[in-house]
Amino acid sequence: MSTFTYMWRLICYRPAWYITNALVWTVIYLMPIFPGLITKAFFDSLTIESAAGYGTWGLIALLIGAALARSATVLIGFITDVNFRFRMGMLLRRNLLEHILKEPGARAIPCSPGEAISHFRDDVDQSEEAVSWSVDVFGMTCFALVSCFILIRIDAQMTLLVFLPLVIVVIAAQLATTRLQKYRSESRESTAKVTGAISEMFGSVQAIQVAGAEKRVMARFRELNDNRRKTMLKDKLMTEVLDSIFSNSVNLGTGLILLLAGQKMRGGEFTVGDFSLFVYYLTFVTQFISNFGKFLTYFKQMTVALLRLTGILQGAPAHVLTVANDLHLREDASDAASSVPPASERLEKLEVSGLSYTYPETGRGIASVDLMLKRGSFTVITGPIGSGKTTLVRALLGLLPQDSGTVRWNGAEVKDAGSFFVPPRSAYTAQVPRLYSDTLRENILLGHSDKEGQLARALHTAVLEDDLVHFQEGLDTVIGPRGVKLSGGQAQRTAAARMLVRDSELYVFDDLSSALDVETEQKLWARLFRERGDATCLVVSHRKTALAQADHIIVMKDGRVEAEGTAESLLASSESFHKLWHGDES
Repeated sequence: MSTFTYMWRLICYRPAWYITNALVWTVIYLMPIFPGLITKAFFDSLTIESAAGYGTWGLIALLIGAALARSATVLIGFITDVNFRFRMGMLLRRNLLEHILKEPGARAIPCSPGEAISHFRDDVDQSEEAVSWSVDVFGMTCFALVSCFILIRIDAQMTLLVFLPLVIVVIAAQLATTRLQKYRSESRESTAKVTGAISEMFGSVQAIQVAGAEKRVMARFRELNDNRRKTMLKDKLMTEVLDSIFSNSVNLGTGLILLLAGQKMRGGEFTVGDFSLFVYYLTFVTQFISNFGKFLTYFKQMTVALLRLTGILQGAPAHVLTVANDLHLREDASDAASSVPPASERLEKLEVSGLSYTYPETGRGIASVDLMLKRGSFTVITGPIGSGKTTLVRALLGLLPQDSGTVRWNGAEVKDAGSFFVPPRSAYTAQVPRLYSDTLRENILLGHSDKEGQLARALHTAVLEDDLVHFQEGLDTVIGPRGVKLSGGQAQRTAAARMLVRDSELYVFDDLSSALDVETEQKLWARLFRERGDATCLVVSHRKTALAQADHIIVMKDGRVEAEGTAESLLASSESFHKLWHGDES
């Protein structure tokens, strides 16, 4: 996709807002035409008899009226600009985020989270800026054409001098294109590395402290910051040099106008009113030339933003960024995905056959796994560390890209597991809970509305209600980054409550109780088993409390299903399960 096509597709997202915005700002930029003519009439009235019949106070009143009208129109212009501009930015971020969330977790983004933030923030802002300035350029071009027509009728030679700097601006912008894009790309990459380093440091504080690596980490961070400073300086300096050329090139035209106007006024070819009109319009022509240059700069930088945004798409077509989607600005769509599924989608049987996934870095994974879950069943996947338990559930749910195999929900093949296995069909708790620096309530609900006491029931099932008494603000307690104010068991139970508050057909738990004491774990599994209704549960665990509740147990070894059955039958027939059972007991 070319930069022009990219801009055009953004404009076409909300064409009515863009056209309205363009018309309003065109009126704003055309308004100075009238004060200029009024000023000319005023000065001519001082030197030429009967040049204007309005009188001095009448002309002043006209100027004040024109200024007030322009101020009111500018206010309207800001409203139209904000409505279009931020819709455009929201669309880009929405589409980019949707694409990332649809990708399997193993390849959602090709960079660190810090670098991804740079794409969402800087590159989207750059795209907004370029499209927004296109409105200004259109309005100012209309002003330039009208003012040029008026000035040519007065004096063609001096009009040429007024617009001569525009040629210099265009030439300078074209000469600077390659270097400008290079500096912008380098500054964006260096900024992404710094934000990525910050993200990694915050996520590895304990590891850095244990290794005593604080000085080395900070030295590396200073090096990245120093490189960012240099690239940002080049980018900023190049931008400022171009701005200086765009602005100060007009001074040449101003000087020539003053010299030529003096000669023409002495010869009687030029009136004081004509001179005042040229000087008045010159201010706005200067602004036009400067802004036209800025637009060319932003357009070139938009090319870099487009390249970076398409890079994070990892091969998907660039038009994914500009697909027209509803932003839900006036309706609450937060519960759209949590409605009760139709009877045809209620899980009766989930069949998995030949499921395989291999990690490209290690060659390990799972191979040709078959399993079947019936409605209301409680199935536990167990096995030694590295046997493929977590890989199996992640590949099943589409969090890892399946190399082969089929998944069938009530006999119908699931084509896109990543978008299919979401509430209300499925809810998942990962091995490592993902918590945010927000209140406990928001970490559980995540925008989901609390209907019919769902939150209270989820808290009870997850054995969290007693812990709330010890929190100073209860559910409104802020738990800190990654939930650092919670114990390991509290973090796991918070993640469980987050899953349980979303009534789903299939619940998938990945090693949920690893950080729980024996009593709390027994309560959790007993409550879950008693209160889940006819929901289906798939649990990854090696803990005896979970295994004892299971209707069916799958024993994994080296990425394959080694044995399956009930706890009693496996104790009699599977040596691996026998070791796991008695190893857990000891």
